Amino acid sequence: MLDSLPNNLDALWMPFTANRQFKADPRLLTAAKDMHYTSADGRQVLDGTAGLWCCNAGHCRPKITEAIQRQVAEMDYAPPFQMGHPLAFELANRLIELTPDGLDHVFYTNSGSEAVETALKIALAYHRARGEGQRTRLIGRERGYHGVNFGGISVGGILNNRKAFGSLLAGVDHLPHTHLPENRMTRGQPEHGAHLADDLERMIALHGADTIAAVIVEPMAGSTGVLLPPKGYLKRLRDITAQHGILLIFDEVITGFGRLGSPFAAQHYGVTPDLMTAAKGLTNGVIPMGAVFASGAIHDAFMHGPDHLIELFHGYTYSGNPVAAAAGIATLDTYREEGLFERAAALAPYWQNALHSLADAPHVVDIRNDGLVGAVELEPIAGEPTKRAYRAFVRAFEKGILIRTTGDIIAISPPLIISTEQIDELVATLRDVLLETA
Repeated sequence: MLDSLPNNLDALWMPFTANRQFKADPRLLTAAKDMHYTSADGRQVLDGTAGLWCCNAGHCRPKITEAIQRQVAEMDYAPPFQMGHPLAFELANRLIELTPDGLDHVFYTNSGSEAVETALKIALAYHRARGEGQRTRLIGRERGYHGVNFGGISVGGILNNRKAFGSLLAGVDHLPHTHLPENRMTRGQPEHGAHLADDLERMIALHGADTIAAVIVEPMAGSTGVLLPPKGYLKRLRDITAQHGILLIFDEVITGFGRLGSPFAAQHYGVTPDLMTAAKGLTNGVIPMGAVFASGAIHDAFMHGPDHLIELFHGYTYSGNPVAAAAGIATLDTYREEGLFERAAALAPYWQNALHSLADAPHVVDIRNDGLVGAVELEPIAGEPTKRAYRAFVRAFEKGILIRTTGDIIAISPPLIISTEQIDELVATLRDVLLETA
């Protein structure tokens, strides 16, 4: 509401934001419901990004809101070290009903970034627990995004997320990304590029398999601009890692909880990793919470020695927070009761056709999609990279839709409750934006 707006924006240092530009012309949101935000000037803005890839069930859903209200009144906090509360265990049991077979243990974190750090630490500690402590090398991928903590940016491969922060973790290497020009305008998984997984064999030959702890990839790379795995690529990574005793980690912070029409991308693509991270859609973005899913073999490798000793010296003050756990359970209930994963799968063909109808719009050089996610890549302005997409982002907000940009790529990932009419509105408005900013 207008009378609740701050009179000074200087104190807040905003994340991943051009702060000076924003504060000169701020875009403030004051309310949200279902598929829409309300802007400070009272306009309805159609959410084309599920918040930040996280509000898969839409905004201010009653079951989630009520569960949080009840829980914060009953017990606001419980210590997670050497203590527990029922909801954390209930949520864990509910989660492993959704994960691929074999991923049957849950370790709670507070974000996707922390989930990645935790998965990397578990991978290193697992090998040490098995007497292979020399396996310390981690393999990421170019253009990968794994959060913003030191481990995540070390295995990640986005230059601007890395270059200001020193030498990062030692012993990290990177696979090539999978974005090939011959896959331009692909609908679903691209045909070309499975061979790129074979670069892992080169790294094994260079470093020695017995030095490599884990490979971490996003099954579908989201934050870099929706890069899809070529057909056969993930299976090839799985085969190589299994052959050499290397753990495979899927970062499913974006792809988890129905984004591709399945609970997780692992099921969508038919490949099961050893460890898997999640966050965002776990609580519908309402309260911070993340998780790492681990196989029984990994979990059980730690369960030795005297039973009064701590098995893994890792965790967070807010791991499995009661209010977050209540939000997670209510979120899973909402997904199930409304059939939102199935809805995403059913809408995917309509979404694909609508998105690819933009192929003839000005400066569009590529479109790619899978499930209810897509990217429209624009030709950069000569000498001014990112400016064309940023102008489109600002104009889109002015015209009543929220999109996300990374570089000169527009990424769209609406809540799974979106209707076909709202898909049409989103795409038609985006077409108008591209025409106006040409």
